[in-house]
Amino acid sequence: MEKVALITGGTRGIGLGIARHLASEGYALALNGVRPIEAVREPLEALRGRGIDVEYIAADISDRAERTRLVRETLAVFGRITVLVNNAGVAPAVRADLLEAAEDSYLRLMETNLRGPHFLTQSVARHMLADQAKQPTDEFGDPLPLPDALDARRAIRRAIVFITSVSANVASVNRGDYCIAKAGLSMSARLWSVRLADAGIPVYEVRPGIVSTDMTAAVREHYDRLIADGLLLDGRWGTPDDVGRAVAALVRGDVPYATGAILTLDGGMTVPRL
Repeated sequence: MEKVALITGGTRGIGLGIARHLASEGYALALNGVRPIEAVREPLEALRGRGIDVEYIAADISDRAERTRLVRETLAVFGRITVLVNNAGVAPAVRADLLEAAEDSYLRLMETNLRGPHFLTQSVARHMLADQAKQPTDEFGDPLPLPDALDARRAIRRAIVFITSVSANVASVNRGDYCIAKAGLSMSARLWSVRLADAGIPVYEVRPGIVSTDMTAAVREHYDRLIADGLLLDGRWGTPDDVGRAVAALVRGDVPYATGAILTLDGGMTVPRL
């Protein structure tokens, strides 16, 4: 099995949109979340209906032991990870002004939105490098000659994608903890792109804007008004499908010569205008 994607937060919202598109690309899917299996059976079965292998692994990426278990269980089932999509994240429980924001909210967001994906990437990158270094064999189990072996190792396309947010560079003073976490995650993506470049493993950052998910449902009316008032060049909400299409193009290799790049999917929200 050569194409295996581990997607955190992969059973709803943006993560599910990504999972659907990678399923269409023939990826076996290891989907991670924190909900019990009973709560995610419907999307899992829908994805399996596409003829691909799907495994759900409940684990909290903010916890080191849980992250370790997530990687080990994924490898036990599929044998390798060729694509990692760092998508899981949480919103502030309360949108609070900077003068009133609590440290517990800040710590919660840093643990899940920044530390978790950064060190999950460390674990998966170590596996990718070790997997890439294995000596490939021919159909009879004999080691391939060195040039052929190098070609075989490179033929398996590996990639890592960080899903951040326009909040990485757009300040919202009533959810500063979220902005700080996403800004840090953006730098994590850049750091990993540099570290893994020599191995030919591209790392990308996808930076969505206002996307219609359960996370944004509570502020729907607020953003509806902003969109109606011209906040976006494309006057509509983004969708998980928009993000899924972009991630599929990146991991497929449709955007070459671009490791370390930031792909902003915000409907033109951050385009400077007069």
